[in-house]
Amino acid sequence: MNNLQSSISNYLEFCKSQKRLDFKTLKAYKIDLLQFERFQSNQLLKYSDPHLIEDFISLLHKTFKPKTVKRKIASLKAFFHFLEYKDIIFVNPFSKLQVKFREPLILPKTIPLHTIETFISSIYKQKDQVTTPYQKKCIIRDIAVIELLFATGMRISELCSLKFFNIDFIEKNVLIYGKGSKERRIQIGSDDVILALKKYQVNFEKELIGSDYFFVNRSKNRLSEQSVRNMINKYTLLAAIPLHITPHMFRHSFATYLLEEDVDIRFIQEMLGHSSINVTEIYTHVTLAKQKNILTNKHPRNYFSFN
Repeated sequence: MNNLQSSISNYLEFCKSQKRLDFKTLKAYKIDLLQFERFQSNQLLKYSDPHLIEDFISLLHKTFKPKTVKRKIASLKAFFHFLEYKDIIFVNPFSKLQVKFREPLILPKTIPLHTIETFISSIYKQKDQVTTPYQKKCIIRDIAVIELLFATGMRISELCSLKFFNIDFIEKNVLIYGKGSKERRIQIGSDDVILALKKYQVNFEKELIGSDYFFVNRSKNRLSEQSVRNMINKYTLLAAIPLHITPHMFRHSFATYLLEEDVDIRFIQEMLGHSSINVTEIYTHVTLAKQKNILTNKHPRNYFSFN
């Protein structure tokens, strides 16, 4: 094992035992750093040479999308900060580099409100049309899943990993464990959503016995993220909605429509579980886009003519 391999191994162990980073973050760090190690092994320059890192970053830009490049550079910067902290290197190469680039602004895709209403309404109608108790039972679960997604803005991974004891029916809130095991508690403001969750609980009482998870399948196993995606695709088709709807679009819609109702962006940040307000501010661009459309098409000045 060479010096760089050894340092990477020690750093990953430090992130696991000292920083207590979660599995997904550790996996991403490992992928990024081993990629740098493979690149360095083909070069004559020392791994801490700024010129080598510049060449590596240039390669990243040619290979990956800006968001991925940004993450990989962040992984590398954190690694070299660790090396400097441990006195393995005396000069951090990033102190001599200007690593700045503009990411293209990708606006989050939302679902029009009337489409959300049509979508959820169609699921409730399906419940009255099915012919077997098993089909009705599954639709009751599907209603609870979709209602909770839109009511809380939680990620699909957070919903599928939700534990039975995370839902407080008395106080009407849900405890969510987000990225980095960060906790947040979201109030469920609609009694209809609470009722949907209670109906699901009653109908899946047998399946929930012995299961840690709140949403389960027929095998009493945790409901998978792919199952939720398939569920959404099925009801989109049944409702004849000409839009590809993803679970994350419910989260985007949750944030966007609250912002349009003048909810403070700091509250939305907290509800979404964003560590930085900069991430949440992407939704202001969505509302500005809608504002532009309104003022272009609805403002009365557009109907004046003085020629």
